[in-house]
Amino acid sequence: MIGMQYEVTLPVDYDMNIIRKRVAENGSKTDGFPGLKYKCYLIREKGVDGFEQVYAPLYLWNQEEGMNHFLFGGYYDQIIKSFGWQHVNIGIPLFHYFNDPFLSSRYVTETTGSISPELSLSNIPEKIRRMADGEMDITGQVCIYNPDKWRYSLFSFMKDRPQNIKDRKIYQILHISEGKEI
Repeated sequence: MIGMQYEVTLPVDYDMNIIRKRVAENGSKTDGFPGLKYKCYLIREKGVDGFEQVYAPLYLWNQEEGMNHFLFGGYYDQIIKSFGWQHVNIGIPLFHYFNDPFLSSRYVTETTGSISPELSLSNIPEKIRRMADGEMDITGQVCIYNPDKWRYSLFSFMKDRPQNIKDRKIYQILHISEGKEI
């Protein structure tokens, strides 16, 4: 499995209804996409979720062939045409789980951090998992790490907007596409 995300920072006065309409009209086009496990269409809205206007889709790929087909098969060209060249972050899922109501998730929090040098990495997954302790009604979770940079992102999905978010980004989920195995 491979995690992939690009973050498009939009002007502060950008009408986020443009993104909502785009996803409403086109989000289902990635339903059933070969090699994709899930694509979550995420936004952060200024004054609601933070200080920026951001479109940041998160992809979880079952196979690299699906990711390669998306990036180099003409599908990613729509992002380039609409928003310009974007840096695509990729990583490896350290752990993940998705409960039955996952597809009805409407919010996700992201906690980021560094994996510090230690004599043993065996306790790292549990340390990261504990960061989501106290979050109610999590419908799914995935931790994606990049050993080149020793950084991770922990995504916790839920149906209801979480309260008292500290040191985490919060995103609204506009649509979740479920792909298919190749």
